[in-house]
Amino acid sequence: MGNILFIFRRLKNMDTKAMRETINKVHKENGKSKLSILYDMQKCARRYGAGYSDYYLLEFYKKTDAQRNTYLTRGRNGSLQRKYCDKNYLHYFANKDEFNEKFKDYIKRDWIKVNGTEKEKVIEFLKKHETFMAKPIDGFSGKGIEKLNTSDFPLVEDVYEYLTKEGANYELEEIIKQHDELNKIYPDSINTIRVVTIVTTENDEPFISIPEEKRKDVKLKCHVIYSCCRIGNGKCVDNFGNGGMVAPVDEQTGIIKAVAMDKQKNVYENHPKTGYKIKGFQFPYWKEVLKLCEKASFEVPEVGYVGWDVAITPEGPVFVEGNELPGYNLYQLPVHTPNNIGAMAKFDFLNKDKYIVE
Repeated sequence: MGNILFIFRRLKNMDTKAMRETINKVHKENGKSKLSILYDMQKCARRYGAGYSDYYLLEFYKKTDAQRNTYLTRGRNGSLQRKYCDKNYLHYFANKDEFNEKFKDYIKRDWIKVNGTEKEKVIEFLKKHETFMAKPIDGFSGKGIEKLNTSDFPLVEDVYEYLTKEGANYELEEIIKQHDELNKIYPDSINTIRVVTIVTTENDEPFISIPEEKRKDVKLKCHVIYSCCRIGNGKCVDNFGNGGMVAPVDEQTGIIKAVAMDKQKNVYENHPKTGYKIKGFQFPYWKEVLKLCEKASFEVPEVGYVGWDVAITPEGPVFVEGNELPGYNLYQLPVHTPNNIGAMAKFDFLNKDKYIVE
């Protein structure tokens, strides 16, 4: 009876249309009844915090319970954020303009917020940067990001009118010049590296567990938990949720260690637009990438769980943005987990033995 009540409570608060579509996909793949899939899906939600998108994308329907327990899921990702992050500091990462201001020494490019800034200053930015990126202040997954060129408008004032249309809330950024080595893979987007860090005390305690009056004397430690890269595919952004693909990167060497996969589960040994081989690519400036992320992780240690998006320029690494709730599915896609063992042990590094599957 408890399981049935749990299912009905879950159904009240979710996108049931998307869930039904997910059930249909799984049914088409394995032939199991839709009711049994729903029941198993809700069991995974209850035991492992897995949403219906986790169930399909991470292929929980093919795994044993012991294997499922090794995966970082939507619910577990939220628990990590609560464990390591003070919600009162999340705004530095949730709003792109606040992030750019706080981490201006790490982004190394011009930017300006449109709303709330004098028109003359915005126009000055537009005259200086004919091509620029326009990003919704509170956007995510690359949604709403546009690469604009002032020459596509009759007057620069028309660009301003477009950027201040009803409901718009943009910040504008100078275009990042990408390193030539990354242009070989795909030149029409900035292909970023996602580096996930967790900040703790020297004793591996969450920083936010320390009373505020004692925090200034605490020595911090940065754990590089995981790294992967996102690669664009036909758009000006590389986001996994907006047409891009993902491949894992060795944290020690900066070498892509497997083929890439997109959200539709298409697998790519070579980039479909350029033909460039993905596995084996060596990111330039890798030591500098790790140093940049480690240094930045101490800027706001109250947000101790961050996914840093790093671009590589000819002069070295710069930040694109930081994510206070990193996309957990990027690290454990089916093609990258052939042994059906997820990444939970890496993230819950104090309880690694808990996720061992015999």
